[in-house]
Amino acid sequence: MIVSRRKLIGAGTLGGGLLLTGCDKINADPTLRSMLTKAGALHENAQRLLVSRQALAQEFTPAEMSPVFRSNGNIDADDNDEWADLADDDFAQYQLKVDGLVRRPLALPLTALRALPQRRQITRHDCVEGWSAIGQWQGPPLAAVLNLAGLLPAARYIIFHCADRFDTTPYYESIDLIDAFHPQTILAHMMNGAALAIEHGAPLRLRVERQLGYKQAKYIMRIEARATLAGLYGGGGGYWEDAAGYEWYAGI
Repeated sequence: MIVSRRKLIGAGTLGGGLLLTGCDKINADPTLRSMLTKAGALHENAQRLLVSRQALAQEFTPAEMSPVFRSNGNIDADDNDEWADLADDDFAQYQLKVDGLVRRPLALPLTALRALPQRRQITRHDCVEGWSAIGQWQGPPLAAVLNLAGLLPAARYIIFHCADRFDTTPYYESIDLIDAFHPQTILAHMMNGAALAIEHGAPLRLRVERQLGYKQAKYIMRIEARATLAGLYGGGGGYWEDAAGYEWYAGI
């Protein structure tokens, strides 16, 4: 068993950390899931009372970048035929779909995403398994894409539907509009000055820098705006939230 960085940080606020195993091993029982959900709500409320919603995650210099940056989660999405075909063509035919509660559904190729204003940032990735690494990410702010689509007033959550799976269950994640419009929340298509590698989520991954690694969805195929998380897979707002009781709000 390991104590996540998130739990160590949250101990002062919550009065102690909870023990979690690695994000590919945990299998929380219903009691623990209930405890995690309550702790997550407390942590989210406390952090947002104490820290500005626009507070930036720490950024680093090129000299501080990690010589090796481990991949988190799945290392490819080869069991998804659509993604595998796109990868075989170096993602030339890839299109990011944006739909749900939007005025203008979108299908954006990588060329369109690269043509949007770009943000480049060197930040630290903190994994719930207990390791960290510093890398450079580049891509358009998620806010720019959402503004192109035009959110409807009922939209409250942004859902990331991914190509990778665990067995037959697709990976997905979600954030609220506070994090969606944060200036450091980007759709990264580049890492360390090169096109995003397969193991790091090509062709497009989320970087929501004030949250833990499992929120950084990889292999993004579709972004959906929703009013609620109810009725979406297990209702927890993400694969690990559903499967293992991870907290939906993974702020650090």
